[in-house]
Amino acid sequence: MGVDVVLNVVDQPGTSSRRRRLTQLDVVPDSRDVFARICGRSKLPMLRRVDPYGDLILTTAEAPQFLEELEAELELATGDEERSLLTAVHKLAERCLMDPSTELQLQGD
Repeated sequence: MGVDVVLNVVDQPGTSSRRRRLTQLDVVPDSRDVFARICGRSKLPMLRRVDPYGDLILTTAEAPQFLEELEAELELATGDEERSLLTAVHKLAERCLMDPSTELQLQGD
């Protein structure tokens, strides 16, 4: 029931979503369900939207709020495993913020 965080480059020539192509740049796997648990207990709006059974796509425009919420959760982290995972996700979100051709996909099981 983990939530993997994937940074993708979006290539969409034209306006048709049928021509949309994603290229994976990086991933933070959540094999021990750490990120899923953090999102489940969070009271922050964007992290509360994360579905451990579905996908959530975040664009560059949403990255600042996502980064703020990750930083707030980092202060509440209960151990090294949580801090390490949140730091890795934060780095992906920073990369997304810097490149408007990317998006973050939070993939539930």
